[in-house]
Amino acid sequence: MGRSPFTLAAAVTAALPGAEVTGARPLTADGDGRFDSAVASLADGRELAIRVAEDDEAGRELAAEALALRALTAGARAMLPFEAPAYIGETRLGDARALVTELLPGFQIEAAHVPAGRGAAESMGAAIAAVHALPTSVVRGAGLLARTAQESRDEIARLVDTAAATGRVPARLTVRWREAVADDDLWRFESTVVLGGVQATSFVFRDDPEAGPQVTGLLGWHSLSVGDPAVDLSWLSTAPDAAADVTAAYARTIDRVPDPALDVRGRLLAELEFARWLVHGDSLHRQDIVDDAAALLEALADGLRHDDLTVISARGEGVDSAMDALGRVPATAASGAGAPGATAMETDAYNPDELWHDEPDDSQSATGTAGDAADADSTHDLSDAAAEAAAEAARRANVGGLETEDLSGVRDRFSGSRAGDGSRPASPATAPGADEFSEAHDSPEDEAQRAARAALQRWRSSDSE
Repeated sequence: MGRSPFTLAAAVTAALPGAEVTGARPLTADGDGRFDSAVASLADGRELAIRVAEDDEAGRELAAEALALRALTAGARAMLPFEAPAYIGETRLGDARALVTELLPGFQIEAAHVPAGRGAAESMGAAIAAVHALPTSVVRGAGLLARTAQESRDEIARLVDTAAATGRVPARLTVRWREAVADDDLWRFESTVVLGGVQATSFVFRDDPEAGPQVTGLLGWHSLSVGDPAVDLSWLSTAPDAAADVTAAYARTIDRVPDPALDVRGRLLAELEFARWLVHGDSLHRQDIVDDAAALLEALADGLRHDDLTVISARGEGVDSAMDALGRVPATAASGAGAPGATAMETDAYNPDELWHDEPDDSQSATGTAGDAADADSTHDLSDAAAEAAAEAARRANVGGLETEDLSGVRDRFSGSRAGDGSRPASPATAPGADEFSEAHDSPEDEAQRAARAALQRWRSSDSE
């Protein structure tokens, strides 16, 4: 622990026999303390990144990243409009695993500082779309994890059950998440190649004098798999200024059938990062982590007006407090479903000034134009029958007072492990997309202004642009 850059640079000669190391310096872009890292300069002019795992979980992550980078053949890399780190070699430093890769030059931008408009935001959206457009054979051929939509759904169900079994999840959230899992419309998506949880600092930029910052590299490949594309978009709620432009660029670039439920699943995955943190603490018997996660879940529950995930409104200080707390969440290892990579720097969370939105007008939502209905279907599940609506309201009143169900019998079914050092998962955000629930009578200009200011941005399907 706390190895010097020169000690780490010595690992390069073991991973790359014959390499002549001429210098070493710290590498500060891994940020969460789970790796010792450095940059080694070689006589031939190359610069290499060395990372040494601090624990077994971090070691498994390095092994997974090595496998993923090797899976990116020259043909696969040629399909990407940016670079992925080149795999150089692996070795051990004492009992710890070490991975040596090419260093990607450039700079990073934390989520809260990604600007809207041309440049970084649009380039990030196009980069994510390029990853999702890779042939699934790249992943399957390397023996990496591949999940169908149903398998992704089942994994979420196990996480919800395991979190509920701790007895620390508010009943409203348990019901909310289970309803989302039970909603067939949310899970009709085509699995794609995913990084398993992009963060803003996964992107490496260079500055173009005319086009602005452009993505030239992408870090954090250890969770490369086939799965739900929403996992690589859930971070956008931490980028209040840029989220709309990132997703618009993604929608324009991706060459597949629009997924109208993409934003709803993204919100679900973002909310469930609180649950993952809770389960992580419970599995380690860390009461401090459990209490912290429970407080965040309470704040989240207090900030929601509805139990139904398809209608989310941010309210009062509850959601604000939860989101502010998430800004203190460092990156950590992921179980492969939506957790961001630990190779990125820790990002700052946003502190939104205005998150209050009125509830949507049901009658207008039900009678809008066909284009409006396409957008509304991804976030609203409205009933045309007044009787059914009344029954639903009564049911919601009943479930609001339910106790969290004790599901300890299914605890072992959840397979997602977290970092053994108790590191908190990287900053998700609560209920992204809440700005789209602004007043139904707002003009397009008003809605655009809300979207620019709100911390929780809407993910658009490609036909909504």
